[in-house]
Amino acid sequence: MASMIEVAGLQKTYVMGEETVNALAGVDLAIGRGEHVAVIGPSGSGKSTLMNILGGLDRPSAGSYVFEREPVALFDDNQLADFRNRRIGFVFQSFQLLPRLSAVQNVELPMIYGGVDPRERRDRAVALLDRVGLGQRLDHKPTQMSGGQQQRVAIARSLANQPDLLLADEPTGALDTATGQEVLALFDELNSQGLTLLIVTHDNEVAARAKRRVAFRDGLIVSDERNAS
Repeated sequence: MASMIEVAGLQKTYVMGEETVNALAGVDLAIGRGEHVAVIGPSGSGKSTLMNILGGLDRPSAGSYVFEREPVALFDDNQLADFRNRRIGFVFQSFQLLPRLSAVQNVELPMIYGGVDPRERRDRAVALLDRVGLGQRLDHKPTQMSGGQQQRVAIARSLANQPDLLLADEPTGALDTATGQEVLALFDELNSQGLTLLIVTHDNEVAARAKRRVAFRDGLIVSDERNAS
C-alpha cells in the first residue's frame, strides 16, 4: 500500500512558563491511502497533537511531514490554509456547527472558502446531507437537531471539499451509545468507499472498529497493530 502520510522524527514542544512539555518526542509513522486508523492513548499522550499537525492546524517543532509528496512541515501560512481546505476533512467531538446557519448552510461553508460556484455548493451540500441521512433536514438549524443529527451534519461538512483524509477527534464523545454506533457505522461506510480515516479516541470500543490501532504514551508510539478481522 502506497503511503499517503509519512512523518519522521516528529517533535512538538510547548514552553509553559518555566516548564517545557514534549507533546511529541520523535514520532515515525506512515499511513497508506484508504486506511482506517485509530490513534489511542491517555490524555496528554500526544494523540491530539499528532492529529492537529496532520491536519495542518499546528506545526511541528522538528521533524518532517510529507503528504503525498507535499512537504507540509515546510508550508507557509497560506499554503497550510490551502492544504487544510483542499485535502483534509475534520470532525470534532463538539460538532462546531454555526448555530445561526441551517444544516445546508453549514455544509456549504468550506466550499465558500474553497471558491466553489454557488449553485454547485448548494447541490453538493444537499447531496451530502442526503448521503448522511438528513435529506429532510436541510433547513433545520443545529438547535433543532439531536446530537447525532448535528454530528452527521458535521460529517457532511467535513466531506464538502472532497478531502483525501478525514480526521475525527473523539467523534462519539458527546453522543449516547446507540447514536455513537450509528456515526461509527457511517465512518465504516465512508472508509469502505475509499476515504482514508484517522480517529483519535480514548474509547477501546471505537478503536476496535478501525483496521489499525496506533497507541501513544508520553509523546511516543508504544504499539502499532492491525485489528483482527
